[in-house]
Amino acid sequence: MSEERDEELPQTPVPRARLGLSGKLLLLTALFVMIGEILVFVPTIANFRLTWLSDRLAAAHTAALVLDAAPDGMISDDLTRQLLDSVGAKAVAMKKGDSRQLLAFSEMPPQIDNEVDMRDVSMYSAIVDAFALILSGSKSDVMRVVGPAPRGGEFVEIVMDEYPLRQAMLRFSLNVLAVSLAIAAITGVFVYASLVWLFVRPMRRLTAHMVAFGQAPEDASRIIVPSGRADEVGVAERELAAMQRELAGTLQHKNRLASLGLAVSKINHDLRNLLAPAQLLSDRLSHLTDPSVNKLASKLMVTLDRAIAYCEQTLAYGRAQEPPPQRRKVDVAALLDELRDSLDLSDNSPIRWVPSVERGLTVDADPDQLLRALINLVRNSRQALLARAPNDPERDQIRIIGRREGAVVVLQVADTGPGLPERARTHLFEPFQGAARRGGTGLGLVIAAELVRAHGGEIRLLEGTLGATFRIVIPDRPVMLDERRAERASA
Repeated sequence: MSEERDEELPQTPVPRARLGLSGKLLLLTALFVMIGEILVFVPTIANFRLTWLSDRLAAAHTAALVLDAAPDGMISDDLTRQLLDSVGAKAVAMKKGDSRQLLAFSEMPPQIDNEVDMRDVSMYSAIVDAFALILSGSKSDVMRVVGPAPRGGEFVEIVMDEYPLRQAMLRFSLNVLAVSLAIAAITGVFVYASLVWLFVRPMRRLTAHMVAFGQAPEDASRIIVPSGRADEVGVAERELAAMQRELAGTLQHKNRLASLGLAVSKINHDLRNLLAPAQLLSDRLSHLTDPSVNKLASKLMVTLDRAIAYCEQTLAYGRAQEPPPQRRKVDVAALLDELRDSLDLSDNSPIRWVPSVERGLTVDADPDQLLRALINLVRNSRQALLARAPNDPERDQIRIIGRREGAVVVLQVADTGPGLPERARTHLFEPFQGAARRGGTGLGLVIAAELVRAHGGEIRLLEGTLGATFRIVIPDRPVMLDERRAERASA
């Protein structure tokens, strides 16, 4: 299924670097294989040199036994030369006790250029000497090799040319190089193919889907289909698919909101034109002396006020961004008096207004924005209480509590109404989804939350209370000590 979806995916060119992931993987594979081969070759070539010299010493041992066992003068010069040729040496000598005996020599031994003592050879010195011999360009150097002697002798030594050993080591190196290259090539191909299949190919698939989805995130067909792998790649595919689905849904929701905002902006002018004559007519009707007409006029004015408030609330939420708050010290008691007058919660109102604010309490906030936030909350409480008319002031109350807790001011808006329904609690502070009554937009709480958060505060619904209780926390601005000192100094 995922392969079919991959074939249907738009062929979007994926930008690649000069050396892609597969190229880097190939270079690293070849590099590490060659490093491994070098680590194997270095001790191998040193061991080959020691083995080659040990074989020559073994042949010299045999020749020494023959020469030592034969009576003096019984071995001809031709036989001596053949023995030396079989050893590949110019001279063979052996030491017994305090005497050192030259058993055979083909000619006057030449000057010795290098010496090798096979009785005590460390790995480090063997490696260094091996590579020094390979890199040497001389063809006439002579070496003296000393090794343990047979039949109780202290040591046997041979004098020989270095060139045959160097040639043998070069041939061996070429053979090892050829085998290493073959092994490296075969291993590299299998490792590279395996890694490409297991990692590079899935990464390319993930990249292609991300690029294609980024070009059209609303297109659900571009959401990756997980391959069902149980490893980390499979987890990445599943998480990417979940993220893409969530993002696509969010974008669709935002598009609907944008379309709604565009529609509201288009009908705003016509709606205002329709409401303006209706307001004028209702004002005229309110001045008539007929009681029935006055009663209908008051209801008409309330209905028009609700329609205007609904339109203004929607338009206020549709604005791109609220201006930053212009904060100053605000008297909370005076602000609540203004709030009470704005919502017509007088002493004669069927809903009782119960403020409980600390004496002299001030809040560091933008008075207009804080008032708007409180109006949205109190209006919701008022509408919830009016919905169960006839009202009783002893039962239907709105309480405002204000106090200072350290560097923050806490305001609580509570009512004795039926509380918020479960749907409103689930989508609290979400536009057009958290409405608590029929015909509502759910924007009042959203706007209030935005205004409170602009002050660095928080707003939340308290659980387990009678009716609905919202808690607002407004922190004081941090005090800049340098500015405060400058103000005091200027004063």
